[in-house]
Amino acid sequence: MRRPSLQSLLPFLRWLPTTSRKTLGNDALVGLTGAILALPQSIAYALIAGLPPEYGLYAAIVPVIIASLWGSSWHLICGPTAAISIVLFTSVSPLAKPGSDDFVALILLLSFIAGLFQWLLGLMRFGALVNFVSHSVVLGFTLGAAVVIALGQLPNLLGIDIPSQKTALSTVVNISQHLGESDWRSIGLATFTLAVSLLCKQLWPRSPALLISLVAGSLAVAALPQLLGHVTLVSPFEGKLPPLVWLDFDLENVLQLLPAAIACGMLGLVTSLSIARSLATKSQQFLDANQEVRAQGLSNIIGPWFSGSLSAGSFTRSALNLQAGARSPLAGVFSAILVALFALFGAQLIEHIPLPCMAAGILLICWGLLDIAGVKALYRVSRSEFLVMLLTLTATLVMELQTAIYAGVLASLFFYLKRTSQPRVKFWQDGDEELLRVEGSIFFGACHYLQQIIQRSRGERVIIDAHHVNFIDYAGIEMLHQEARRLRGQKRSLILRRARPQVIEEIQKLQGAEQCPVIFED
Repeated sequence: MRRPSLQSLLPFLRWLPTTSRKTLGNDALVGLTGAILALPQSIAYALIAGLPPEYGLYAAIVPVIIASLWGSSWHLICGPTAAISIVLFTSVSPLAKPGSDDFVALILLLSFIAGLFQWLLGLMRFGALVNFVSHSVVLGFTLGAAVVIALGQLPNLLGIDIPSQKTALSTVVNISQHLGESDWRSIGLATFTLAVSLLCKQLWPRSPALLISLVAGSLAVAALPQLLGHVTLVSPFEGKLPPLVWLDFDLENVLQLLPAAIACGMLGLVTSLSIARSLATKSQQFLDANQEVRAQGLSNIIGPWFSGSLSAGSFTRSALNLQAGARSPLAGVFSAILVALFALFGAQLIEHIPLPCMAAGILLICWGLLDIAGVKALYRVSRSEFLVMLLTLTATLVMELQTAIYAGVLASLFFYLKRTSQPRVKFWQDGDEELLRVEGSIFFGACHYLQQIIQRSRGERVIIDAHHVNFIDYAGIEMLHQEARRLRGQKRSLILRRARPQVIEEIQKLQGAEQCPVIFED
């Protein structure tokens, strides 16, 4: 067995020697831009996940460094994301009170289990498994998650205190029962924050609009204490680097969290690889999917020991990384270091952020998740995939999010199997010959369909043009043998024409080449 090379264990050694003072300075500047964007987003995602705000910063430090150094993509930036955060919240909130020490411990344990699952997939080179989570499932889940997140932030925006709910429908019902308790000043402050952010995007598209709007909202509260002094602020925390924690591997907790951890792990991989592939196409960079999967897993295995919750690719930060001209993954490392410095020295600034302002910022993030153009394109291209998207979206709104992911995957697989179980067959009749051209695999799912077609054939020579058949399994072989024997009893014959050598070899294995009832022609 060949021993792994040092570069396979430490893949950053492949590109690190090529860095220069110029590229180092450029990546540091890009990292600063990324950190400015990451600060408000990370805090917002921590609140979505039910975590104290500092844990959003922690998730944007160690996991980001590990994923940047061990990954394959030069531009992918990881960290807490909206979709992952809402799944973490809905998975763990039934087990512990959000924000409590037990809740945090369970979130970190779930992150570790998800990371271990990801790393094992990459180690066994099973990174292609994430392809079973189709784009339509991701699109439907993302749309649903945006709605769920937005509904979850409405109480903060309205200034009312109500318990969190497991599903979007129950959240709507709960909010409607407390609308009369809404605080118009909280609503006004949130509206002001939204207006500032939208104005910044209009006048200065590349500005950190979310950060500017949060500062503006905080200054408004400070300037008008008699009017806005009662508005709830983000919980204060002590400024420090990510603390080391000891994970509690209680068997009962592990078993309870395992289904959600696998769902989160798959969702994180699909998101990260989709973003990485998109960026690699634009930058003409080679992407090693299995290395990227291992890097994602490693970041989520190590991150929880440094108080980092589950990390995945961030499209906004990754796209900014590419557009700003990052030359290497060091841009992500610099971004994480700068976030760490803010966590250490700027923590007191966070406790001045009003919750309605943060809720307004999260609503803007949710709006950015709505891919209307993608929905229209999916409708034009494939109605079955569009239906999968709708089913996933509906499941996201009426079920718990990790269950919705599984429902979407099952729906996608159902339509795929339905399509492949009925391969395209074209017919020609030429005298006593009936020609059937099969375009697809002859496997257990398609056997019944193909057998019915063969049985309806009336030619003395039933010829299957198998040039486009790449795969045949035992059930397919048994079906062909059975039909060949039946036709032979009727003084007719079953012929495979232009079959590929591997298909012929598989068919002849059942009874040997001499006794095989199927006839082969070139």
